[in-house]
Amino acid sequence: MKMEDMILVSIDDHSIEPPDMYEKHVPAKYRDLAPKVVRTESGIDQWVFQGAATSTPFGMAATVGWPAEEWGRDPGTYTELRPGCFDLKARVDDMNANGVLASMCFPSMAGYNARTFAEAPDKQLSLIMLQAYNDWHIDEWCAGAPGRFIPIGMLPMWDAGLAAAEVRRLAAKGCPAVSFLEAPHAQGYPSLLSGYWDTLLNAVVETNTVLCLHIGGGMGLLKLPPEAPADHSIILSTQIMTLVAQDLLFGGVLRRYPTLRIAFSEAGIGWIPFYLERADRHVKNQLWLHNDFGGRLPSEIFREHVLGCFITDPHGLKARHEIGIDIIAWESDYPHTDTTWPESPELLWGELTDASVPDDEIHKITWQNACRFFGFDPFTTIPREEASVGALRARARTAHVDTTRMSKDEWRRRNEAAGIGVLAR
Repeated sequence: MKMEDMILVSIDDHSIEPPDMYEKHVPAKYRDLAPKVVRTESGIDQWVFQGAATSTPFGMAATVGWPAEEWGRDPGTYTELRPGCFDLKARVDDMNANGVLASMCFPSMAGYNARTFAEAPDKQLSLIMLQAYNDWHIDEWCAGAPGRFIPIGMLPMWDAGLAAAEVRRLAAKGCPAVSFLEAPHAQGYPSLLSGYWDTLLNAVVETNTVLCLHIGGGMGLLKLPPEAPADHSIILSTQIMTLVAQDLLFGGVLRRYPTLRIAFSEAGIGWIPFYLERADRHVKNQLWLHNDFGGRLPSEIFREHVLGCFITDPHGLKARHEIGIDIIAWESDYPHTDTTWPESPELLWGELTDASVPDDEIHKITWQNACRFFGFDPFTTIPREEASVGALRARARTAHVDTTRMSKDEWRRRNEAAGIGVLAR
């Protein structure tokens, strides 16, 4: 196999919600109450909902078009962004330029997400808007480019019963996955061990939905020094998934729900062999604790439930058989700071080659495992012979997709001239 022959399905990307996303998906009587983007006097785009304003820190969540020197935590404007962050056609062009056939797009960290809705005072209105987001994501973003996206929904974290109902509503719309906090107790919600979420877990299992636990919401589990730099949260966020795995395995969740499927989104895979070795030895050695895994080892249970997801993980790939070759999947993380766009094929191919991964295992890692786990047929609209990295990049060349990084000022100049990302008056 050559690099150009790979088929790439990324199961962790993000969409920056466009300013007009609610217009078609909120009942008319609530339209004036929907979240809106306004430009402040200081020239910053802000989402406003239920009287609260949230600035958009595009400097961390949508850096894909900028030089690294301009990344940061500063708020910004839609006109400063590479259009593929929020415009569907431009996103598909960017996927083609990166050789990516299909993508799962999580909610943005820059716009409105489940936590923001949960913190708003009017929970009924929050539920309506959260459902409107899900409908936009499924009916407009995903359906607007058939075969190119795997849908994923948000849940109302403030109520397990409402979350269960939303899982069922989404499943009826053909959505195979939902996003959930990897450690809800880190943000003041009941833990996965508490039993509070069993109503939700029952719905997830009954609808054959995948529970995607994305990194980023569990930092509250760590007590960092007050002087800790930003590097701590960026580097350590993936390591928190070890604590989540411990909750799921030894807290009994995976034993009580034998068909539950969980994706550890953006958590990497290099930590998995160490953790599973330690868990197995613990069960064999600490007999006085009377752990009951049905005569099996924690590692065996883990591999039946979990999909490990990585952006770049050379050591993890070398340990792929200790992890489990059938539970590893790849992701691009467009448009965040960790994304490998537009050189994902080159970087991934280098790691696969260094780890001496054979062709059949490459296919498992780059698309087969993910498609099986999420029940997604990658060749519904694009035949396999046209779905490879080389074929998709040929499309991008025909469409003259420019992958040049430019400053925020240059993006603003170009986008404003073209009317892209300009807020309606």
